[in-house]
Amino acid sequence: MNWVALAEVVYFIIMLLVILRVLYDTRSGSKTLAYILFIILVPVVGILFYFSFGINYRKRKLYSKKLITDKILSHKIDQRLSQYSEKVKASNQFPASFVKLASFIEAGNKSPLTANNAVCHLVNGEEKFPALLNALESATSHIHLEYYIYEDDVTGNAIADVLIRKACEGVEVRFLYDDFGSHNLKKKFLRRLKDAGVETAPFYKVEWYALANRINYRNHRKIIIIDGNKSFVGGINISDRYRNDFGEKQKLYWRDTHLMMEGRATFYLQYLFVCDWNFCNEQKLEFVPRYFPIYRTDEKIDKEVVQIVASGPDSDLPVILYSIIKAIGAATKKVLITSPYFIPGEALVDQLIISAKSGIEIKLLIPGISDSKIVNAAARSYYTELLRYGVRIFEYQKGFVHAKTIVIDDCLSMVGSANMDYRSFDLNFEVNAIVYSETINAQLREAFYNDLKDSIEIKAEDWLNRPKYVFVWEKLVRLLSPFL
Repeated sequence: MNWVALAEVVYFIIMLLVILRVLYDTRSGSKTLAYILFIILVPVVGILFYFSFGINYRKRKLYSKKLITDKILSHKIDQRLSQYSEKVKASNQFPASFVKLASFIEAGNKSPLTANNAVCHLVNGEEKFPALLNALESATSHIHLEYYIYEDDVTGNAIADVLIRKACEGVEVRFLYDDFGSHNLKKKFLRRLKDAGVETAPFYKVEWYALANRINYRNHRKIIIIDGNKSFVGGINISDRYRNDFGEKQKLYWRDTHLMMEGRATFYLQYLFVCDWNFCNEQKLEFVPRYFPIYRTDEKIDKEVVQIVASGPDSDLPVILYSIIKAIGAATKKVLITSPYFIPGEALVDQLIISAKSGIEIKLLIPGISDSKIVNAAARSYYTELLRYGVRIFEYQKGFVHAKTIVIDDCLSMVGSANMDYRSFDLNFEVNAIVYSETINAQLREAFYNDLKDSIEIKAEDWLNRPKYVFVWEKLVRLLSPFL
């Protein structure tokens, strides 16, 4: 018997079965094609790669236990705030053009509209970290932190010192970190926190036997909740690299955006934290007033209206992606987008083109200085079709722009952790805050136009006249975009 021929037949059958599984299990057409090509062109490795990184865990309900817990808590929140959300939606404080967007998020996320919020726009780490330290010092009941990257450096230790001091004062302090993003945290650092009474836990601990899958599904959220009423959300992790006040020691100027909020918006961020914490711990946090303050439902609708949108492998739909598409589709004047990683996929590109051809001003700000040449090349593969149909694209030159913001018309702004790429839309646990406010919109709009002063615009004519081999290279890299 020819064992080589037999092995080839067996491998061909296995490859065919895997391809059938890809066709059945993968929702995105571009992802399906990319996986099939990789499986065919790179024998054995392609199959191993798919089973490590490609299985659709949204369908497989990898987080089924988490989902059950989340639904119980969500039901209690839904009972509390659904009627109030409808009241906000019908008020003069809420823009009528975004009612359907708010309703979609409420249906997809069980995330209510909340009014009576004080929202502060924070530019870069130089503004975020002093505000954060002051807010932490004011805590009297509890502090909940959930971060993708937390570094054992000057900034990380300054915050750790406050957490330790507050824990010694009797404040409940819980710290949830992504085991991949915060891999530099040493046992000594975590032990110092634990010895002082700070409860710590890795989100989905990276174990050697499940290395690929657990690296692939990351908790990319950056959330802090203080006393159930004050919160922080946005794109700035806890690390020295996110601030620009170290003088000559600063290697690269870092441009980023965060929000500090006080009021009802914190309610849903607390819900996300509790769900994630309960998934990672035997100790289960309960739906109690000290975590979820009781608000009057008959109060006057005032101040800023905020809605939190979240998605991840535990959600049935990519709600963040859909909310962005829906918001852009509802724009009547302008859309200003800042994103450090721009691999949007066909649906979002189509919406940008539709809006641009409808007379909407579309401007996109992305890094001119990137931390990944491959990601940058994949992003540039989308420029041709966008430029051709009127989208204006700018590349930031002062440093690395890491902000994740969308400013629409005069009253809607999105700030959060989600990049415009496959990973944020389909694989990571992410969270964005949508602020329906002319004040915050004006501040973010001003920041966007200030950033354009440190950017260069990509001219359509020059871009389209580049050598053909450059386009081919970018298109080839684009095939890898589902894996980036």
